[in-house]
Amino acid sequence: MKLFGKNHIIILVITFVILFLMNYIGNDLPDKLQRALLTAFAGVVGLTIGLFILNKGRNDKNPPKNFD
Repeated sequence: MKLFGKNHIIILVITFVILFLMNYIGNDLPDKLQRALLTAFAGVVGLTIGLFILNKGRNDKNPPKNFD
């Protein structure tokens, strides 16, 4: 998957909405909006970093020998 392509943006939006709603609806504390936004944003950042690491090794011409 290409980073920041159409599919990546769609997955990021879906992840943000799911994490935000899970934290906003299930929280009774007074700062539930801030907690939900920070958790959703952290999930999107973590997903982007994970996809960057995954995509980085995809076109590697010299993989390590005996990796298995």
